[in-house]
Amino acid sequence: MLSPEMEDYLKAIHEHQRETEGPVSTSTIAESMDVTPPTATSMMEKLEERGLVEREKYKGVRLTAEGETIATEVIRHHRLLETYLTEKLGFDWTDVHEEADRLEHHISEEFERRVAARLDDPDVDPHGDPIPSDALEPLEECAGTALSECHEGDTVEVTRVRDRDPDELDYLSDVGIVPGTTLTVVDVPPIGLIEVELEDGARVSLPEHVAATIRVAETES
Repeated sequence: MLSPEMEDYLKAIHEHQRETEGPVSTSTIAESMDVTPPTATSMMEKLEERGLVEREKYKGVRLTAEGETIATEVIRHHRLLETYLTEKLGFDWTDVHEEADRLEHHISEEFERRVAARLDDPDVDPHGDPIPSDALEPLEECAGTALSECHEGDTVEVTRVRDRDPDELDYLSDVGIVPGTTLTVVDVPPIGLIEVELEDGARVSLPEHVAATIRVAETES
């Protein structure tokens, strides 16, 4: 049986592996888990011994098929819990990430099935992240593009926002940028703030690093 800490490492590797399409470095894992590189290296050795990661010298690690399945199950638990907390228990969508982090390791498969059924088997969580199916098939690549890559005049719909930073989520919620929001890119300077206009005419300036974490899709004309 894996410890919650081991599952957290697998989940972190899974997330970075989807972003980089290659081995995930120890320094990246250490930063994500808020530990020192030697601590992360020690954990990678333990996960390798269990057959959950493959290590490439001087490059980093990849999840094995078993490691990916475990990570996908934890992610399914996490995103179902976020959705349940929001839709059924009245939590604000900006507050559910940490609650789900605490609960995801401790629910049974029966509890997971009942939560999914109560929610009518949702496809995405409140932040727009896809929820893995109960077959735990590998997640497909995220659809759409980053808002930071859009051009002036583009009208797009927000499909996903990153849930790792509570302050960032609070800010986006306050200005009205959530999954489902339609907005038009007004100004894209070479460096700095990206200005967008919402459907109600309100204009919002977003730091480039925040815009890079917001996924959008073209609206139907």
